[in-house]
Amino acid sequence: MPDFKKIRSDFPILSEKTESGQAIVYLDSAASSQKPQAVLDRVQKYYSTENANVHRGLHYLADKATSAYEAARKTTADFINAPSTDEIIFTRGTSESINLIAYAWGDKFISEGDEIMLSVSEHHSNIVPWQQLAQRKKAELKYIPITSEGELDLAAFEKLLSDRVKMVSVTHASNVLGNHTEVKTMVDKAHALGAVVSLDAAQTVPHMPVDVQELGVDFLSFSGHKMCGPTGIGVLYGKRDILLSMDPFLSGGEMINKVELDHSTWADLPYKFEAGTPNIAGAIGLGAAIDYISKIGMENIHQRVEELSADAMAKLSTISGLTIYGPKKNHGGAVSFSIEGIHPHDLSQILDQQGIAIRAGHLCCQPLMDVLKVSAVNRASYYLYNNEGESDALIEGIYTAKKIFGVT
Repeated sequence: MPDFKKIRSDFPILSEKTESGQAIVYLDSAASSQKPQAVLDRVQKYYSTENANVHRGLHYLADKATSAYEAARKTTADFINAPSTDEIIFTRGTSESINLIAYAWGDKFISEGDEIMLSVSEHHSNIVPWQQLAQRKKAELKYIPITSEGELDLAAFEKLLSDRVKMVSVTHASNVLGNHTEVKTMVDKAHALGAVVSLDAAQTVPHMPVDVQELGVDFLSFSGHKMCGPTGIGVLYGKRDILLSMDPFLSGGEMINKVELDHSTWADLPYKFEAGTPNIAGAIGLGAAIDYISKIGMENIHQRVEELSADAMAKLSTISGLTIYGPKKNHGGAVSFSIEGIHPHDLSQILDQQGIAIRAGHLCCQPLMDVLKVSAVNRASYYLYNNEGESDALIEGIYTAKKIFGVT
């Protein structure tokens, strides 16, 4: 097992202090992870020694930038075991990736009366684009319910599935409940009826091995900033034959083959979907982040994060009036809870005064909050640089809040 105490020292921001001199306890990695020095250095190197636009230039710096950018694409393809770099499209993040599918695939292949299947535990980014598509095309949305444990109800999924369902788009792991979806079973059953499957893997690609060929999904989306990479860079994987059948999502420079006054033709994959100047530094930084976490080992990261979330749940469970949401195991680093008598926003503010950063609110999952019968929750989320002592600080902070509010 890697030395995670030493790994923590790779993240310079974790040695910073708040304005009041408090050490930072960062428990918000499900929203955005911190960056190791190796990634910061690689982005700085690009801007210092390679900065130029990619693909179109014929000079030295353009060649260096293009080589680094396309090397990052190859690193990304290998990381999720994509068959080809042509199937890796750089986007701004998971949200843009899903929007790309909804527009470029959905507008072409969804018709009036077709059905799109989601789950009630989806992030808004995997609900709103499909709502808009359904409104444009007069299609119908269906929602897979969850069990009392917070898992997707696979029996209900099978009952909802029919040959009218053209798209199944679900999360690989809930950013609220932390549970992992049994994707392979869903993919096989959906494909048997001719449906396409899109997977929101924003919460799993940073934490565990993800193999798109093994899962069999048609699309997979994730974000760099949740896996030690820069913000503003994301990835859409799509099966080559499906991507070839789709029209561009955005238009402009780079995504064209030839422009004439009355029509244009499109570039080959993946450039057909990368209009304009891309986030070159972001892609290169993502490649460095993948190299960094791959060296540690995705199985090792998965095991460590599971240990940390299990430790947190065990400690939180000792607090009276505290409710933990989701399954008892396999929380994937995201542990959501609420405390009777203390609003989640109030708890978050009190913890912040002690240097402890957690999330509070509906976590961009308002339909799931309705199912849970709460308006908001608190969430502590863990990653490879966290430790058990930070959970101890969280528990101590909660007791401080209970004292302030007079909650026993």
